[in-house]
Amino acid sequence: MDLRIFVEPQQGATYDDQLAVARTTERAGFSGFFRSDHFLAMGRDGAPGPTDSWVTLAGIARETERVRLGTLVTSATFRLPGPLAIAVAEVDQMSGGRVEFGYGAGWFADEHTAYGIPFADTTERFGRFEESLEIIAGLWETPLGETYSFRGRHFTVTDSPALPKPAQSPRPPIILGGAGKRRGAALAARFADEFNVAFSSVDETRAVFARVDAAIGQAGRDPGSLVRSAAQVVCAGPDEASVARRADAIGRRVDELRDNGLTGSAAEIVDKIGRYAETGATRLYLQVLDMIDLDHIEFIASEVIPQLG
Repeated sequence: MDLRIFVEPQQGATYDDQLAVARTTERAGFSGFFRSDHFLAMGRDGAPGPTDSWVTLAGIARETERVRLGTLVTSATFRLPGPLAIAVAEVDQMSGGRVEFGYGAGWFADEHTAYGIPFADTTERFGRFEESLEIIAGLWETPLGETYSFRGRHFTVTDSPALPKPAQSPRPPIILGGAGKRRGAALAARFADEFNVAFSSVDETRAVFARVDAAIGQAGRDPGSLVRSAAQVVCAGPDEASVARRADAIGRRVDELRDNGLTGSAAEIVDKIGRYAETGATRLYLQVLDMIDLDHIEFIASEVIPQLG
């Protein structure tokens, strides 16, 4: 099982906080550092305030060497597809080809009203997301020297030079996620290199993967070409007191976290990771909510990773 660290900086984290986590993630041997893409904290004031995901990842790209970098997930409501394709391609160049592009339709209405961002109904948001995904992939994959055009209901692109190109060819990996319902599963079959199921039980995760697999089969695509991943909050420690202290630091109860995350001793976490592996997941994003507690990340690296084989 491939493990990555996933943080929520909108809850209150500076760039320096994120850089420290990213460097610890890289040094400890995790394969990736990923962050959310939100502009408003949930359940707190979020001081010192939000940080832009791609500005942050650009800085971290120049301060790290190995670790993969990306979002779970960039919101299609925040940025027009053309400028977003440019920004992500540039960060991919700055990182030497280490970017992975998680992308979603957007869902958190309050952060849109808080910062003057239009927030349409679900049908329109998904339509814009679908067209944006096609445009971004199309711009990246257009051969050098050729132009790209697209005409849709929401966006029109005319004779774009489709520049700059990302460092990875033909493009960075695209990560999609969700419940695997009809339209989302069909998009995954067309565009996704990875499908992520976030904060769901083992049984729910298995069911989502089955729906996505069915869509892949209908599209005539090899199911083995898709990476399946899950995301779970993590709260680990060498003893119950350490676990309780870490749960309290993020405002959660240990019993609730055991039901809805990866919580407890290294042995408990390894056992639950094994249950997610049985669903077909080969990658886990560990949501670390206390970004100051770097010892937490190092504990997982030293006590959990070696048991995964």
